[in-house]
Amino acid sequence: MSLVKKFATVGGATLGSRVLGFARETLMAAALGTGPMADAFYAAFRFPNLFRRLFAEGAFNAAFVPLFAKEIEAGGIDGAKRFSEEVFGVLFTVLMMITIAMELAMPWLVAWIIAPGFVGEPEKFGVTVELAAVMFPYLMCMSLTAMLSGMLNSLHHYFAAAIAPVFLNVVLIGALGLALWTGASPLHTAWYLSWGVLAAGVLQMAVLYAGVRHAGMRIGFRRPRMTPNVKRLLWLALPAAVTGGITQINQIIGQMIASTKEGAISVLQYADRVYQLPLGVVGIAVGVVLLPELARALKAGHEREAGNLQNRSMEFVLFLTLPAAGALWVISDEIVRVLYERGAFSPETTSVVAGTLAIYGLGLPGFVMIKALNPGFFAREDTKTPMRITMVSVAVNCVLAVSLFPFFYERGIATAEAASGWLTAIVLFVTLVRRGHWPLDKALAWRVVRLLIATVVMAVSLHHLADAMADRLAPTAPLLDQVSALGILVAFAMTVYFGIAFLIGGADLGMIRRNIRRTPATRTDVPEGGE
Repeated sequence: MSLVKKFATVGGATLGSRVLGFARETLMAAALGTGPMADAFYAAFRFPNLFRRLFAEGAFNAAFVPLFAKEIEAGGIDGAKRFSEEVFGVLFTVLMMITIAMELAMPWLVAWIIAPGFVGEPEKFGVTVELAAVMFPYLMCMSLTAMLSGMLNSLHHYFAAAIAPVFLNVVLIGALGLALWTGASPLHTAWYLSWGVLAAGVLQMAVLYAGVRHAGMRIGFRRPRMTPNVKRLLWLALPAAVTGGITQINQIIGQMIASTKEGAISVLQYADRVYQLPLGVVGIAVGVVLLPELARALKAGHEREAGNLQNRSMEFVLFLTLPAAGALWVISDEIVRVLYERGAFSPETTSVVAGTLAIYGLGLPGFVMIKALNPGFFAREDTKTPMRITMVSVAVNCVLAVSLFPFFYERGIATAEAASGWLTAIVLFVTLVRRGHWPLDKALAWRVVRLLIATVVMAVSLHHLADAMADRLAPTAPLLDQVSALGILVAFAMTVYFGIAFLIGGADLGMIRRNIRRTPATRTDVPEGGE
């Protein structure tokens, strides 16, 4: 299976999840707006999400997958199964201890980390503590789910792991639908959502466990022991946890600062949801697929193929994210208005969210490039270098966020996150090149220049068309007119960008099809999932 087909498998499933995420956020905007209960729920939910990225997705995608791939190469399925059971026993025990400790310390965590700005509002603070306590076990479910996802990805079964997040959105949409149908108060709506998060975590874990069994691997619980394999995993996972969670780390810093302004947390969340669509569909798909592919190529000694995988993946990433960044900058107001402006979501809120989204859009290529660059380190079992780079980036984010927030509020926090994201991407790329782990490709450089030209032409054209369609996109226009007008803008932007990109050589069918096809040399005796 070619890389592009694997990207499409993961990206397509992620796209479905993100579309449902939009539906969820639209209902959330109508039910809660940017009121205190929305702030409380988003603040509480951000905390287990932070730990999920730190201890689950980031750590396991970086550390578990290369070691699991090595076990497959060395000992086949039986060796990989034994390694998985060793890890599962230790992971389950550690997660249980973390969950108990965090539940007991939740009031202090909310006061000092999650939302220090809520301390002066006793009701809002108390609700945030209670909601966070309900949702924190979601971390345990999702950490185990991340391990199961890593196993499936390494066995070339990508679809089940990619489709699992859909269940979170389905459950939360159901909770919001129930709240709106029954006319529930904002407080009761927040409670419905919190219990929905926990239920969705259990459901996702069950689906992934069934997927692993379907892939032909049955894992059981072993008494936790610090075997050499587990020690090696922890040695790699601790710095990888910091690196993989850079976005969440920066967002939790932004949340701490934003908690001092009413509604700011919700504004950042609504903007984050929109730019997460291209980030998830492209960036996460590339990161999920590239790491096991790169790890297995390197374990087999195919350095040339590894370099080709990296360059073609970066080509693919920029081909899709540069136009997305341009569109988010130009029509952020129109996007936010159509998606959110109804119910408790006012035109004034649209303006603030749109301004924040436009800045996130400028940072989008940097955020996605990080997903394509980190596997170059992780596949070589180097997790310390990205961690050091990440820590510098977090420090820059902190300084910028604290400096800019008093003047630009939510836009200042978005600017800090975008700047730190670009800094991380640039330093990661330069480090890989200097070490000889990323062979410079003239074809990639010329394509990027041409893609930038196509993006600029598309953005200018889109700006003029949006002005011409202002009446149909106005808040007073019927919703159906607004939706159709936004659809026309998106279709026009895609036509202009792809037309120019192919015309001037920024893209061709070979880039999309032939150049990113896997060579047979790296195949093993493990069958592809073909899901």
